[in-house]
Amino acid sequence: MSLKKYEAFVRTVELGSLTKAAQSLGSTQSRISHILNDLEEDYGFRLMHRSRGGIELTEAGRLLLPKMQAILQKEQALSECVEEIRNADAGTVRLGVFTSVAVHWLPGMIRAFQAAHPRAQLEMRSGDYHDVEQWLREGSVDLGFITLPGPAGMRTIPLAEDPLVAILPKGHRLAQLSQIPIEELGEDPFISLLQSSAHDIHRALDNAGILPNIKYTTKDDYAILAMVEQGLGISIVPQLLIRGRTQNLAVRPLIPKASRTIALAIPEGEALPVVRAFAETAVDWLKSADSVTQSETLP
Repeated sequence: MSLKKYEAFVRTVELGSLTKAAQSLGSTQSRISHILNDLEEDYGFRLMHRSRGGIELTEAGRLLLPKMQAILQKEQALSECVEEIRNADAGTVRLGVFTSVAVHWLPGMIRAFQAAHPRAQLEMRSGDYHDVEQWLREGSVDLGFITLPGPAGMRTIPLAEDPLVAILPKGHRLAQLSQIPIEELGEDPFISLLQSSAHDIHRALDNAGILPNIKYTTKDDYAILAMVEQGLGISIVPQLLIRGRTQNLAVRPLIPKASRTIALAIPEGEALPVVRAFAETAVDWLKSADSVTQSETLP
């Protein structure tokens, strides 16, 4: 049954007039009258009596009126929900993120996203590179922060180039250098992430032909910083990771320079508008954050 017929009937009853119903629906009185006649013909009984005195419902009309009103209300709620989905005002974004992004970027990105889409929901899963890539492949997150190259079957959006730096205990023999040749890092005890999440670091070492003296391996980025602070070894970490954590470390750029490319990965296919909106917010937030950083460093 056409919803237009229900709407014509309900509006006529609520306004008490064919003329007023036609005006509110942007139609004509004759058209509304025709629709109501069709509705009664479909059902096989009268729904209302129409006269110059107004509209009077039959018993059948009184029984059906609340049912039609409920259907129209549900249809309105459905339309509103569809519109909210289209406008990224409904739905949940499931994020996969690794430590440095979770600590230094994500709070600002979430704040900007929630300001623009207050009714959208966010769920975050935090792990290492391997975890995030696995979540993306199995579909348990809608988008994830990764480093390039990303896993197959993903659309990637490069976000930023993050330099890799050497971190040393205070007073280490190499701390007197302003930059550290990467070949100098092959002898000291080296503290590394798990192999599955250390590909950026090991790529830089492999490119220099250096086999590190790995003494300790951990999944926790910040455990590396604490262990270096305690003089247990040296390491190479992304610069983003140590933001605000350099007080008890000697941090030096590498020669030759090395970096990781942080990106967003979204599984191939049609992502929900709310997922696309978060990706766009992340890109815009980083551009804004970079502008602020650059202005603060200008003389």
